[in-house]
Amino acid sequence: MFVRQTLSITVVLSLVAFSVAADALPEGLHQRVPVGQPTRLDWVFALSNQSPTRPPAEWLKDYDSTRQAYQLAVPPRLSDRPLPLVLFISPSDRPTGQAQWQATCRRHGVLFASPHGAGNGCPFPRRVRIILDVLDDLRRRYSIDANRTYLAGFSGGGRVACAIGFALPEYFGGVVPVCAAGSLRPESWLRHRVIDRLSVALVTGETDFNRSEIERFRGPQLKEVGVRARTWMQPGSGHTIPIPPLEEVFGWLEKDQSRRVALARSYPASRLSEDSTPRREEWARALLAEGKKRLQTPDKVYSGLMQLKGVMVRWNDLPAAAEAKQILLQYEGRTQRPWEQEDIAEQRRFLVAQARGIDAYGSGPLPSQYARQRPDMLKAALRLWERVLQDGQDKQATRQAQERIPILRKRLADEGKSDDDS
Repeated sequence: MFVRQTLSITVVLSLVAFSVAADALPEGLHQRVPVGQPTRLDWVFALSNQSPTRPPAEWLKDYDSTRQAYQLAVPPRLSDRPLPLVLFISPSDRPTGQAQWQATCRRHGVLFASPHGAGNGCPFPRRVRIILDVLDDLRRRYSIDANRTYLAGFSGGGRVACAIGFALPEYFGGVVPVCAAGSLRPESWLRHRVIDRLSVALVTGETDFNRSEIERFRGPQLKEVGVRARTWMQPGSGHTIPIPPLEEVFGWLEKDQSRRVALARSYPASRLSEDSTPRREEWARALLAEGKKRLQTPDKVYSGLMQLKGVMVRWNDLPAAAEAKQILLQYEGRTQRPWEQEDIAEQRRFLVAQARGIDAYGSGPLPSQYARQRPDMLKAALRLWERVLQDGQDKQATRQAQERIPILRKRLADEGKSDDDS
């Protein structure tokens, strides 16, 4: 079944020499760079659990990629290697972030781009398409290093950055949501890919109304499930893009390059190389081959099976999906299935992390914008802790559930009384 994802929640390591396309732009700030052609990248998968040949017609309607444009800042000295890129998503229809990122990008030779017309008012499918149109246009103009491509955004743009980055981690080395954040995808193999590959730098301000969400919920939850994540809080800053930590943020992202490079050596399909724009069939075969390779290593069997499941669902009309299904059925028919315990353990880990995160968020101080949502947060936390208690396998989490459930029930009762009094 084709499931749309919502906002709330050759593939080889290239060693080719750096080259600049004929339509590469010179050093400096270019306010309106037109997109030359529709994206070749799989933008639909950031919106759904499948990669069909054509998206639903209502997603784009009269959309024309060549009518899109983006702001581009080209650094003064281009490296002789593939270039790093910061692609920044604005909450408004105007590009945002260049002033704050300018010094860091110039110092380190980083391209900076921000789309026009991709703000919070833009329909989500069109917004995702614009961003991937811009990314692919940049890949046509320059040799872009996916290991050093950082998808960033402010406020609602930060949530979109998470949605795209967590769905298409092969295109990026990290995600930088500023004054906002987002959730990992439900697919196990995608969670593994994010954990194995991406760094997530969460940036907030001292008086940012989303600070509680970032510091008490999103950041701790990502770290608990194994994502390389870190939070920066800028003193004296509110709901805005703080300049001071961005140099440190960039350095922290760059320090993880070696891990991404090593992963791509072992599993080339984990990274989309500079000159690669695989078609559906090629990408499906590449991920199938990686899944089969993982099955050959005992401690990678579970991740391999989950990747095969991902291929089966994502490209359900292709031969690669049929082969993946056949392998999965063979493994399902085995008498001994040790990977099932790993599956249960992973589900438990994510359940506990979610319970802790939403509990900490909903139980603590909330800004006025979100105060009315507290009862729903508390109810969600209560349901999650009840599931943890029912499972009972994680002793520490079980004890925490026993402590938190009566507290949450009382808090909900008090919230109900407050509503009655008002």
